[in-house]
Amino acid sequence: MSKNLVIVESPAKAKTIEKFLGKDFFVKSSFGHVRDLPKKNMGVDIENNFVPNYEISSDKTNVIRELKKDTKNAECVWLAADEDREGEAIAWHLSIALGLDEKKTKRIVFHEITKPAILNAIKNPRKINQNLVDAQQARRVLDRLVGYELSPVLWKKVKMGLSAGRVQSVAVRLIVEKEREINKFEALSSFKINAIFDLEKNVQLDAGLPKKLEDEKQAHDFLDKCKDAKFTVKDIEKKPGKKSPSPPFITSTLQQEASARLGFSVKQTMMVAQKLYEAGKITYMRTDSVNLSETAIGQISKAVETKFGKNYLQIRKYKNKISNAQEAHEAIRPTDCSVSELNGDSNENRLYNLIWKRSVASQMADAKIEKTVATIDISTIDEDLVATGEVLQFDGFLALFDSAEDNINSKILPPIKKGQNLDMSQIIAKENFSRSPARYTEASLVKKLEEMGIGRPSTYAPTISTIQNRNYIEKKDLEGYERKYTVLNLSVAEKEIKKEVKTEITGTERKKLFPTEIGKIVNDFLVKFFPDVVNYQFTADVEEEFDQIASGKKIWNKMIGDFYKDFHKTVENSDSISRSEASGMRELGLDPKTQKPVFVRIGKFGPMIQIGKSEDEEKPQFANMPPGKNMEDITLEEALEMFTFPKNLGKSKEGEDVLISIGRFGPYIKSGKINVSIKKDQNPFDITLDEALVMLEEKKEFLAKREVKIFEDSSIKILRGPYGIYITDGKKNAPIPKDCDKPEKLTLEEATEILAKFTPKRRRFKKK
Repeated sequence: MSKNLVIVESPAKAKTIEKFLGKDFFVKSSFGHVRDLPKKNMGVDIENNFVPNYEISSDKTNVIRELKKDTKNAECVWLAADEDREGEAIAWHLSIALGLDEKKTKRIVFHEITKPAILNAIKNPRKINQNLVDAQQARRVLDRLVGYELSPVLWKKVKMGLSAGRVQSVAVRLIVEKEREINKFEALSSFKINAIFDLEKNVQLDAGLPKKLEDEKQAHDFLDKCKDAKFTVKDIEKKPGKKSPSPPFITSTLQQEASARLGFSVKQTMMVAQKLYEAGKITYMRTDSVNLSETAIGQISKAVETKFGKNYLQIRKYKNKISNAQEAHEAIRPTDCSVSELNGDSNENRLYNLIWKRSVASQMADAKIEKTVATIDISTIDEDLVATGEVLQFDGFLALFDSAEDNINSKILPPIKKGQNLDMSQIIAKENFSRSPARYTEASLVKKLEEMGIGRPSTYAPTISTIQNRNYIEKKDLEGYERKYTVLNLSVAEKEIKKEVKTEITGTERKKLFPTEIGKIVNDFLVKFFPDVVNYQFTADVEEEFDQIASGKKIWNKMIGDFYKDFHKTVENSDSISRSEASGMRELGLDPKTQKPVFVRIGKFGPMIQIGKSEDEEKPQFANMPPGKNMEDITLEEALEMFTFPKNLGKSKEGEDVLISIGRFGPYIKSGKINVSIKKDQNPFDITLDEALVMLEEKKEFLAKREVKIFEDSSIKILRGPYGIYITDGKKNAPIPKDCDKPEKLTLEEATEILAKFTPKRRRFKKK
């Protein structure tokens, strides 16, 4: 055993670091956190100043046992966990779990895994920073108190299996409020005027009216006045402009750009970035600092001068927009800025190239632009038309990017002179509609949380994963719908205004975050009865308090105590909340047949409709929600129609009833033993008997092709599946033996024997 034992978080990092250190160093991994609060109980001693009762995680028992053996043989132990608060806490937990002697223990940090950075860290060890550890402890304990005390309230009042979290609940609130804002939105129509002028040599000039016209009448009147108008270039103004590069990446901006450019989810971005960091290709990927080291600036300067020349270089120092940026070491950048491409994994290379371009561009010159604005006089109207264009005179940092990649398309105005008369070809008035607020993507949600001061670089990805896993929100696509719009076209040749009604597809959404019904109900419950937990400013203030603990300005136990005092009182007072009030039960009206109230509420499997109350003598009637409807917008008529299911559409050719029904997994058609699911774009209320019979016939044909042999008076069948022919009894499946070339000739006895002898392989699932 070497004299020095270095403990890092991940095995991949261990392999990389071991290459840089000599034979006197031995590098092992702790595989992340080794201690945590227990899963079976709260694990926080509330009566004893909120002291947490940590225990070694069950999956880390062997890791700790092995590391203890290694520490006994080492003269010095170097704790090399990541440089953020979480890493500091891991180092602290390791020192306690391993019973390390403080005199023989050193803490080292580095923000990149390169030989100079590792050797420099070894030269500059320090002690564990207890303030950073306490800030992380405060976060962990506060989140445990909120989750452990609030979740049982949700189980009792709303539904079993629910849970609440401090930052997660705020993220859900943002998505719920955005959805309701969208649902309230009403699109307003207006008309935009665009004119096309014919110049010499088949060249055309496009111009537009700067303001929008309110309605079709105004648009028509405008075009009517243009029929005999003369159009003259009133003025041409040229002014210089510039585009500046963005700062280097921090965690949130990397997540946003990787989503926009590469289509990565927040979780995927962090996983790929982690691999790049551990391989020594980029600096630490959890940071909110935009600083670059002098070494990095030197590398970038050399790369820019070599590739583009000195006039493309502009050294810049960026300042953090976040007032309380924590652990401000350095932005995310390549460890070697002379390397622009990597070999190997495609996603790693794409993300690396994105980071490289952003880092190098941040130290490049502005792009210089000349903007041209031409004002065109209309002789019959006081309004002017405006034509704009811009010319890229010096590309600067844009030299790094493709025009399609960075939307770099200079629009140059054709040559025109002041006082020049223009020949108008046509003027178009097109109806436009105001856009509804945009739903959040994962990346835009991260941006919003960061702007509000909620969460920190290490919390964004797990927060979004958690609320999706809890089924409070879902990421999905939304198909657009057709919308009609009007176009008025004035042709100078004909001097006639033609009206045309066209259609467009609008409302298409891709990878957007939608709240689920249960997400809305839990949010409404928390907003009403636990306002502090989901209060935006309160949550941001808590983050600031964590920062104060990290800088030694606040004691963590006192901060937790101040929060818990009022929070616990609210939890105790929650007994008086009625279940119907908490579960979002909504009364729609009375059922005309029974004169009983009709409700929508959350049931065991999600939203449901109920006729009658549970305390009535007769048991309530229940029905599923109609497809595409939610608890907030369903009407009494729509709810009552669900109690007409199952509907009997008529008889099949075989004389069996053809029923249409709605189950847990959506609407379906049933006839005899055959069930057919109804497609999403089909309305179960509108399906006719003929359509149902066609769907049943298609299902029969599919089943017939699938059946190789059916044994009468037996549950055993020989079927054709996606992976070949197999034998099944409905519970167990067995593949046909390789030496059986004619499975259709197997007897019942042979099929039974094959099924009995076959032992399915046990699947191995990785532990989460």
